[in-house]
Amino acid sequence: MRIILFAGKGGVGKTSVAGATGVKAAAMGHKTLIMSLDIAHSLSDIFALDKALMDRNRGMPLQVDDGLWIQELDIGEEIQRNWGEVHQYIASLFNTTGLDEILAEELAILPGMEEVSSLLYLNKYVREDAFDVIILDCAPTGESLRFISIPTALEWYISKIFKIQRRVVGYVRPIAKRFYDVPLPEDDYFKALEHLFVRLEGIDTILTDPAITTVRMVTNPEKIVIKETQRAFLYFYLYRMCVDAVLVNRILPGSIKEAYFDDWKEAQRKYLRLAEEYFSPIPIFPVKLFQNEPLGKEGLAGLAEDIYGERDPTGHFFKDWPYEFSQEDGKVHIKMKLPYITKEEVEVHRLADEIVIRIGGFKKHILLPRHLAAYKDITAKMDKDCLHIVFGGKGNGKKT
Repeated sequence: MRIILFAGKGGVGKTSVAGATGVKAAAMGHKTLIMSLDIAHSLSDIFALDKALMDRNRGMPLQVDDGLWIQELDIGEEIQRNWGEVHQYIASLFNTTGLDEILAEELAILPGMEEVSSLLYLNKYVREDAFDVIILDCAPTGESLRFISIPTALEWYISKIFKIQRRVVGYVRPIAKRFYDVPLPEDDYFKALEHLFVRLEGIDTILTDPAITTVRMVTNPEKIVIKETQRAFLYFYLYRMCVDAVLVNRILPGSIKEAYFDDWKEAQRKYLRLAEEYFSPIPIFPVKLFQNEPLGKEGLAGLAEDIYGERDPTGHFFKDWPYEFSQEDGKVHIKMKLPYITKEEVEVHRLADEIVIRIGGFKKHILLPRHLAAYKDITAKMDKDCLHIVFGGKGNGKKT
């Protein structure tokens, strides 16, 4: 089983790249599913499919080619399949506030329901060994980070809060009904949540196993987009998910000779170099801007050829973490592997919310989690083939 997430800022071309990867994977003999995690689905548009066909399919996998399926979740269907009691209770709460019944039903579709539904399908397909490759076309950065954080949050809720809440509500419910018109959840509500959690068990292990799951960041050669990609890159690492490639999409081809594009081309070269500084040693895949939007099987196959060439898109292009965060004795540690480098060759600088490591002509930027911004005491040392950077405390300490 192989799972690949395509993540990045909205509008960078994730769906096209995910679709192209799926087309090539299926052509190489892998039974492949592309699943859209974005509420504003566009997979069917990329494959030039009739919307009516997708509507009739009602959110289930649809075969679009030999060995290739796509799936766009239908949240209305998922509420019936997975969220019945939970949705009904939340809708009844909104309804008691005086909201119109239809509006209450709509508001009861809470953030996270679609992500949990996606995780349920993913866990089911892995357990059943239904596909060789599952490609996840992620929503824009914030939503995709919520997707990967949900298993941890649910596990904490079930282990720390759920049983106590269920017991307390069971005691209070008979009394509360006499004095309040605000409904408390019935036991069916808690049974539904418990059933959801059981069906999700093990998904966090799957997502953080680099032998199964890797992330591919999709970005554009623009300053703001590169910076947001760097932030997302950091969070995927904090969640212990392996990033095995960064695809820099929509690079103007060298065949464009018009002077109007000279400044654009120079800026793109600059940001491509910046991407290499930010993400090295993760491999960078430059992807050219096509003359026409790549649509349908043939267009996506052409895009896949430009990205991967003869390589198998389901392979692991990078199998390690370039750096690691840990916390010990109240101090935060960053460890970065630098084989064959001596301490005299390394310079470490703090720059706003980044650590900049310079080794000769090589420069590496490590974006810091926001909570480290207040740390002032910073030390760095080489230990064998690793650089250790330690954030020692908060306050008015000095950097060293």
